[in-house]
Amino acid sequence: MGTLDTVIIFLYFAVLIGVGIIGSTKAKTTEDFALAGRNLGLFMYLGCLSAVILGGASTIGTAKLGYEFGLSGIWFVSMIGLGIIVLGTFFIKKIAKYKVTTISELLGKKYKSEARLITAVVASIYTLMVAVTQVIGMGTIINVLLGWNLTISMFVGGGIVLFYTILGGMWSVTVTDIIQFVVMTVGIFAIMLPMSIAKADGIGSLLSKLPESHLSLTSIGYAQIFQYFLLYTLGMVVSQDIWQRVFTAKSPSIARKGSLYAGLYSIAYALAGSIIGMCAFVILPNIGDTQNTFATLALNILPAGILGLVLASVISALMSTASGTLLASSTLITNDILRQYFMKDISDKKFLVISRVTTLCAGLLAISFAVWIQDVLVALDVAYAILSGAIFVPVLLMFFWKKATPNAGFYSILASTIVVIGGLLIEGIASTNPIMYGIATGLVVLVGISLTTNYRNKESLVTPLGDTKQG
Repeated sequence: MGTLDTVIIFLYFAVLIGVGIIGSTKAKTTEDFALAGRNLGLFMYLGCLSAVILGGASTIGTAKLGYEFGLSGIWFVSMIGLGIIVLGTFFIKKIAKYKVTTISELLGKKYKSEARLITAVVASIYTLMVAVTQVIGMGTIINVLLGWNLTISMFVGGGIVLFYTILGGMWSVTVTDIIQFVVMTVGIFAIMLPMSIAKADGIGSLLSKLPESHLSLTSIGYAQIFQYFLLYTLGMVVSQDIWQRVFTAKSPSIARKGSLYAGLYSIAYALAGSIIGMCAFVILPNIGDTQNTFATLALNILPAGILGLVLASVISALMSTASGTLLASSTLITNDILRQYFMKDISDKKFLVISRVTTLCAGLLAISFAVWIQDVLVALDVAYAILSGAIFVPVLLMFFWKKATPNAGFYSILASTIVVIGGLLIEGIASTNPIMYGIATGLVVLVGISLTTNYRNKESLVTPLGDTKQG
């Protein structure tokens, strides 16, 4: 990569650091730090929600799938978009009735404190694992582009994200997400997509050169599409990093509209990424590692200056997801574990300090895991599986079935978590069956205990025959 492109990326890093410093002046309370004061308008809400759901995996992964499977590569990110649309259409109006900070806090209100604790543990592990994958992605890209040692690259990328997240919390994350949303949109839709198509001699020539299987929407396989649905559509509905963005909206109407638009944007992003991958298949038919499809194509077709902007857009996607999930993980730990069990009477000012320290610890842990493991796709799939399999049913019935009881919700989450983990151990982490086992277990346990409890309560209210009171 040339000097000009390197300068552009470093300038981009400098802007993000500057935003973190400015954001520190905005975050005066824990609500400011966690939820940006619940005051975001439609554009800012749409930008930060889109930025957090479309991480590096969405950009790099969709180009890879487009290279390997053609149009069928859209399903990965499209299912993420569908999950956001479902959340906005069916859940946000009900969520808005409760002024909470986390999904586990809401489950604790409906069910019992133990349900809040177990959900916080599961969700914080999931969000931390997502942050780890983004740190690995940032390190890999910086390593390839600048030639730095991989470990140093991870510390630099992760360190910048950690810096602005600690200082300004959700305020810094929101402003950087808007910047990253704009950079992502310009980089993918205005530069990379049209230049890829042009390099492939136009859409007509591209379609004529592709194998027939690349023009099918189902060549990736129905089983894989269904797995994406279970992991990502259901996962988005119960994901803390997404809910935390929902809570930042100024009104339920903004949250609903923004979620719908973000879902549609994700589907468009999936299509663009798949087409870019298809162009790479025609232009560079012998890419050895298809994981590098996007970066390899960019290095081959983009001129100096433009290349730096487009690669900054990929780093943007990684950083926005990393910051959002890192903040979500620390919020779950501070709000639902530390404050709930150890710091009930702490002042807001002191708790803000605790929130920043917890974010620092979570960030250092994420960077350390990234350096140590360097491939956490397996862990990410497991985290998504537990999230979807164990939490989706209790959240769904919490809103749409009034007979759910507190004990039933807790035991449903506990039993489903055990079943999903057991299923993954027995059948392997590639299997989708454990998610369905978990969903089925959660439904049976929650409905069964609720109906039994309600029946016993009714029976206890009935006066036995012949038992009369003399007045």
